[in-house]
Amino acid sequence: MAEASDRAQGTFPGRLADQARRRPGKVALREKKYGIWQQVTWGEYAAHVRAVAVGLEALGLRRGDTVAIISGNRPAWLYVELAAQSVGAVPLGIYVDALPEQVRRVLEHSEARVVLVEDQEQADKVLGLRDSLPHLQTILVDDMRGLETYDDPVLASLETVESRGREIDAGDRDRYEAMLAAGKPEDVALLSYTSGTTGSAKAAMISHANLLAMARGVTQVDPMRASDEIVSFLPFAWVGEQLISVAMALHVGATVSFPEEPETVREDLREIGPHVMIAPPRFWEAMCSEYQVKISDAGWTKRLATRAALALGERAAARECEAPSPGPVAWAQRRLASLLAFRALLDKLGLSRIRRAYTGGAPLGPEIFAFFRAIGLNLKQVYGQTETSGICVVHTDGDVRSATVGRPTPGTQVRIAESGEILVSGDSVFVGYYKNPEATARAIENGWLRTGDAGFVDENGHLVMIDRVTDVLKTADGARFSPALIENKLKYSPHIREAVVIGEERPYVVALIQIDMGNVGNWAEARRLPFTTFKDLSGKAQVVALVGEAVARVNQGLPEAARIREFALFDKELDADDDELTRTNKVRRATILAKYGHMIERLYAGATSAEILARR
Repeated sequence: MAEASDRAQGTFPGRLADQARRRPGKVALREKKYGIWQQVTWGEYAAHVRAVAVGLEALGLRRGDTVAIISGNRPAWLYVELAAQSVGAVPLGIYVDALPEQVRRVLEHSEARVVLVEDQEQADKVLGLRDSLPHLQTILVDDMRGLETYDDPVLASLETVESRGREIDAGDRDRYEAMLAAGKPEDVALLSYTSGTTGSAKAAMISHANLLAMARGVTQVDPMRASDEIVSFLPFAWVGEQLISVAMALHVGATVSFPEEPETVREDLREIGPHVMIAPPRFWEAMCSEYQVKISDAGWTKRLATRAALALGERAAARECEAPSPGPVAWAQRRLASLLAFRALLDKLGLSRIRRAYTGGAPLGPEIFAFFRAIGLNLKQVYGQTETSGICVVHTDGDVRSATVGRPTPGTQVRIAESGEILVSGDSVFVGYYKNPEATARAIENGWLRTGDAGFVDENGHLVMIDRVTDVLKTADGARFSPALIENKLKYSPHIREAVVIGEERPYVVALIQIDMGNVGNWAEARRLPFTTFKDLSGKAQVVALVGEAVARVNQGLPEAARIREFALFDKELDADDDELTRTNKVRRATILAKYGHMIERLYAGATSAEILARR
């Protein structure tokens, strides 16, 4: 019996039950509704999951079935995810802004029998696909507003299912306990669809053991406490959010809070004051860009104080990278910089209580990384993939180097193949791809995951991630360059939102650039430069010159062969709905190269940026 209990604790529902026993009255979840934070204790959290699990089983959900979730981050997602896992079913997440065709492909591929939707908008999206989804049996709805007049037997209120489960559970308490006892750490805990930057998305099968092994590894490097606060604002469909806000929170008993709306994230961050957070490069790029614009528009006194504070912060950050205890000089520099400018800034950004912040999902430019380290944020690069259950390499305190992503977490091994590809092994490596044994066999060889990324291990034992193996390019004369490195340097400019660098088997390197509409728009208004649309603004000769200055600055730090000889500006913002970005905002290079081939060819034909703008 003890063995069965220990085994059950190796699953998410088992860890939840354990936390509920140990700290039933402690707050586990918060959700902001109508401006007020609603709290859920660990005991209540476990009770919700228990009732939903019994209710889903009564609906006919069985071990091995799949359950899809299309919702923003909220407690209902976790209730259904852990309830499905309790039954032995496999949950999967779909981004709320996914187009109907994208939703159909995932539901069809996963053969989901139950779909939880957040509201009427998502319910209508799934109802419109029913004819092509023979496996779909139930659409659970969290918020039934607007659906009162719908008379469709496939629709069911999550509240009703939970109430039914509670009634059944009251008369048969052993039912749920038997479910928990049947769960095993090696069971698939979730299907996580990869971003698909290099082709069609695949569904990675990730076990409870995979995620909990990674949670243990990360928390050994960066200890978390039960008193820690986490703000969950990145989609649960992304494995990084699953690791931080589900696996790690369950592992240590931390509190997870959900902002009211995407637009209120910054305000809600400030109210909660999280201790740990993870965000993709775009989040940090936008925050840095906003700050740069504000400083450039400030009076000379404030600009002077800020530049002095940044210089002090940079010196302190450099010392902190060399030792866990950098000494009194670095402490004094950090303290003075904080008093001059950064204490108020971090508080305004909601980052004043952060012990550790992570950037992952794609490389972050070294200049932006250095900026956040300089202002006193303990920002760390991490490396990982969906197939490694999230983070598998991380910086350690006192050994943070901007050019690297750190060392492997405990239990993870990393080596470099002869081809330069990064290989990863350990308990966090995924089970395989759902219904795709051929792709699984290509991905895992003799226990080692082929990541598809190129990199090397430096003399300090740190992993340096260069780029995707397929994206480390060569010009026509054989000179090698990394588009990602150049793109990240370009995005340090507050006027550049996105960049795509091209040069494979070409005589020189060129770039397609998307301006930051907000910052460039403010720049234009301050100079009384009239414009109407994004296309109109990006077509202004003055804007081309502004971006040209940023390109020239980047070129100064690049080897001759990697310098950008020509560039052109996109006349629209790149959009996931146009298949130009993934749902995690990574550029789909193949789409860009095909869709904007005419612009690229004009650059190589000798046309200037201004000429290309004039012709489009």
